[in-house]
Amino acid sequence: MRAKRFQRPYGSPGANDRAKAAGFRPSRDCECRHLAAGRRHPRNRPGTERQAHETPPPRRPRTPPRPGPAGRGPEAARAAARRALDIGRIGYTDALGLLSLRTAISDFYEARHGVSVDPGRIAITTGSSAGFNLAFLALFDAGDRVAIARPGYPAYRNILAALGIETVEIEVNAENGFTLTPEALAGRIDGVLLASPANPTGTVTGRANLAALSAYCRDNGIAFISDEIYHGLTFVGEEATALEFGEEAVIINSFSKYYCMTGWRIGWMVLPETLVRPVERIAQSLYISAPELSQIAAEAALGAEVELNVYRDAYRVNRDFLVKRLPELGFSIASPMDGAFYAYVDVGRFTNDSMAFARRMLAETDVAATPGIDFDPRDGHHTMRFSYAGSFEEMSEAVDRLARWLA
Repeated sequence: MRAKRFQRPYGSPGANDRAKAAGFRPSRDCECRHLAAGRRHPRNRPGTERQAHETPPPRRPRTPPRPGPAGRGPEAARAAARRALDIGRIGYTDALGLLSLRTAISDFYEARHGVSVDPGRIAITTGSSAGFNLAFLALFDAGDRVAIARPGYPAYRNILAALGIETVEIEVNAENGFTLTPEALAGRIDGVLLASPANPTGTVTGRANLAALSAYCRDNGIAFISDEIYHGLTFVGEEATALEFGEEAVIINSFSKYYCMTGWRIGWMVLPETLVRPVERIAQSLYISAPELSQIAAEAALGAEVELNVYRDAYRVNRDFLVKRLPELGFSIASPMDGAFYAYVDVGRFTNDSMAFARRMLAETDVAATPGIDFDPRDGHHTMRFSYAGSFEEMSEAVDRLARWLA
């Protein structure tokens, strides 16, 4: 795969205008973490104009959050970080990351997927967000066209728009299994970005469908980026990596979701051999390296499956609970909750403005969800996404509050 020449610096003159024209808007994705624990997002707190002498209204009792993706990470990771701090091991690393971590990730692919990956093809990144930046910069020029699913993660289109890359949003629904297919890729397409499990739909793209899409991209000279950051959190279907079908795809993964290390900002890429050096050069210029402390903690986290599977099993309990209870409240499930930790629901029974509905729900119940318009600019006005990455007590309390509110 040939790396394309980077034509325009990120954030260069005209980037803001291009972003606005393409519909760039900040995501409210973070609001899903303020779920059912009395945690209002600061931007949405009603009554912020209250005078200092006024008595604040009583708050609902808070539910202590369970360790999880918004938590501290597995104990093994924290212990490794403490040891590193004690010996003062905090500095720059190679731009591609510590060789020991890259080797551990290579071993992970062999054990989990039966795929042999040369550690030299692995790049450690400052979270998956940096991975997307690096992939887009290395693969595409301004004016190229990249296909993504709609609904889909809003940062995809936002980053692409900021780089002057055209986003081709393809509707996914029950007819196409809520995933991208070769048949849907009409017209000129320079790249395809697919997430499985997907945010917000929870879709898990099966092995056969992933193989077909991978082969189509390879045969037609289309760059294929496989977002696998929710791997490990599959509840229905088969979890496959695009690496099973060749070395052409760019794989992006993260320690934020299954490994519960959001704030550590650490992720990785698996690259075709031809992209390793271009990505290394861009990464060195933009980031120097991912934080060494986070790299050390991440290597330890790879061996923490026993602890992490406890969290995964808790998400499964939450999922099964919401699959039953949300429709009883009038929120029909809009897509299969096969993986990740999201419920994407249709709120058309109550509103045709998911943004206003989400704001009112947050203000009046302290239950937060992300309006579907973030994920689907065209049809998201009647959908919302709930996160169930918390304790069962939080899920139960949230449902109880919504039931009283909607009664």
